[in-house]
Amino acid sequence: MQHCSTLNEYAQYVARVRHYATDMPLNQAVERAVDECIQKGILTEFLTRNRNEVISMSIFEYDKELEEKKLRKAEYEYGFSEGKKTGFQNAAMETARRMLKSNKLSLEDIADFSGLSIDEIKQLQNTKS
Repeated sequence: MQHCSTLNEYAQYVARVRHYATDMPLNQAVERAVDECIQKGILTEFLTRNRNEVISMSIFEYDKELEEKKLRKAEYEYGFSEGKKTGFQNAAMETARRMLKSNKLSLEDIADFSGLSIDEIKQLQNTKS
């Protein structure tokens, strides 16, 4: 049961750091969270004994976590953007193939409708079966 209590108190400490970090620099947020937790009896003994180490590690870990989140977000956005481009390109090529198959439009018209270049249309024309 002691472990659950400690984990709960640690979660309260982390929540305070995150809350204060939205309104103030990270080092101030960590120090305020430590002070507040000590005052409210949250991890009091541990925080009092290890104050400097807790502050240093909290700042390091929080910065690392934040940077990892930023990196994951940037990677996701890049992947989404590339997937979108690929999807549009595939749709344009499929549209052009269908238009070529119909034999009703000029290469210029197909390029206008599909958004592909004349050279891309010619490549599709040469590779169609």
